[in-house]
Amino acid sequence: MKILAGIGGALLVYTSLVAYLGWAVYSWLASFWEGANPWVFAVLWLVVAYSYIIGRIGHKWLSFTILGSYWFAFLQYAILVIPVANVLVLAVEFMDDVFIIGSAAAIILLVIFIVGTYLAYSPVVRNLEITVDGKEADPLHMVIGSDFHLGVLSGKSHLQRFVDKTNALDPDVVFLAGDLVDDDPVWFARYGMGEVMAQLQPSLGVYGVLGNHEYYGKKIPLLVRLMEKSGVNILRDETILVGNRFYLTGREDRTNGKRHPLAQLKPEKGGMPWIIMDHTPSDLKKPVELDADFHMSGHTHKGQMWPNHLLTRRIFELDYGYRLIKKTHFVVSSGFGFWGPPLRIGSRSELWSVKMNFRPSS
Repeated sequence: MKILAGIGGALLVYTSLVAYLGWAVYSWLASFWEGANPWVFAVLWLVVAYSYIIGRIGHKWLSFTILGSYWFAFLQYAILVIPVANVLVLAVEFMDDVFIIGSAAAIILLVIFIVGTYLAYSPVVRNLEITVDGKEADPLHMVIGSDFHLGVLSGKSHLQRFVDKTNALDPDVVFLAGDLVDDDPVWFARYGMGEVMAQLQPSLGVYGVLGNHEYYGKKIPLLVRLMEKSGVNILRDETILVGNRFYLTGREDRTNGKRHPLAQLKPEKGGMPWIIMDHTPSDLKKPVELDADFHMSGHTHKGQMWPNHLLTRRIFELDYGYRLIKKTHFVVSSGFGFWGPPLRIGSRSELWSVKMNFRPSS
């Protein structure tokens, strides 16, 4: 009963918020469109507001999922912009103030969508060069990508951008740090994305791990088969020796409550570099305690849309970027794709090019 009451309360709050925003938008429309019908508008507005939920019915309702994804972005920034516009309408007294102030708010939201779309679909390369102390090995050039959320909006052409940029860097190895698909791998298969992924040809291979969204999709065996066919070796609580040059540990995502403790995955022989790939940067202490050399993650998206980064900063010790803790190097990527709306504000789609040098103990 408590759960049902909680869901009912959340729906009531959400519907009230939707009604307020709808009233504001309709007031603006009515200021310049005499034929605007409030009942037709109300029905369409509610359909849009609940379109993402409608889209979860099945693949045939995909258009509603896409519409709902854009709605999330509108909702976030409308909550910030529209109340300010309403206050200005009440405070400023001149003719057509609803139309002028409402139009200004609409332009602001439009600019946010344009800029956010550009930042989402125009990835950049983050370059980093580090030195690992206490190990003797040949320099290693790696490319790290995460949070592709491959599906409909983050699709084949966006994946091609990653492949092209990666191949231009000519790395030794490529790491894909989880959330490779947006829940369901069916779109990866249907749209031929495996053919694009297979274009990655680093000398030491391509390796990936699962993220929380692979678990949400509940089709992990299918995903693993599709990735293997595309040349991506998915590691699931495994530690392997790569090219006789370094140990690589790929962890199950923390969504899997039965994943192994990191200590069980530590290489028995400690002479070679040890690299860890874990989708979620939930624990930075244990890799340091176990003397890992390099640890990479994604998951946070750096909040994806401002000001969500304020939340990820509070949740994670390191929610984005590079940090050295004692002798362990950490990188958390904001991701190459996006979840929900194909927008980024305050973050940008990216991949990391990391050149790892080694300095033996003197």
